[in-house]
Amino acid sequence: MRAMPIRRYGKLSEVRNPVSRRRVLAGLKSLAVLATVSGNLNGGTQAIAQTRPPASKPAATVAPREIASELPDALVSGTARLTFFGFQVYDSTLWITPGFKASDYARYPFALQLDYLRNLSGTAIAERSIKEMRGVASFNAEQEKRWLKAMQDAFPDVKAGDRIVGLHTPGLGARFWYNGQVRPAVADTEFSHAFFGIWLSEKTSEPALRSSLLEHSTP
Repeated sequence: MRAMPIRRYGKLSEVRNPVSRRRVLAGLKSLAVLATVSGNLNGGTQAIAQTRPPASKPAATVAPREIASELPDALVSGTARLTFFGFQVYDSTLWITPGFKASDYARYPFALQLDYLRNLSGTAIAERSIKEMRGVASFNAEQEKRWLKAMQDAFPDVKAGDRIVGLHTPGLGARFWYNGQVRPAVADTEFSHAFFGIWLSEKTSEPALRSSLLEHSTP
């Protein structure tokens, strides 16, 4: 049987347990944002967080207006591109404020910018996000139901070229923007901690992506 190549930090390696094209496409439909591909998709083959080579890095020195307005002192901590079986999903940029510490990220204001490279449904983003949140935080069934509904309201369908920004504010929760337009906020600090933990928690399913986003942060 022919093995399927999977991109791993810019190199092609062979996956000995082949995955059919149909299963790959089915798994791709469940990719999500703001965080989105977990290690148990498609028979346990883990998505790969790929840092972009220097030549392809965007000049992420000018923050989108929503970030510049809310965090005027924000600095770029790091960037990374998420890919899945060679499919480019999104480019991510973490904007932090002076004094930020990765080990206690929820204590500091910061913003996560996701620039999408393909089309995804808002429902898939919300559903994948809640699954990823279970891996980094503990919460009950009532919270899960409430948070899933909040994300379904906050996350629209996206297409290649769209941008979603999430802002964490300690003591308040999370706010979101879609292409600069305000989306429904989630005024829940536990939600915000768990949601952004998809990328920043040490328990994340994407440790390589986390390392790239925290490249210029204090541990």
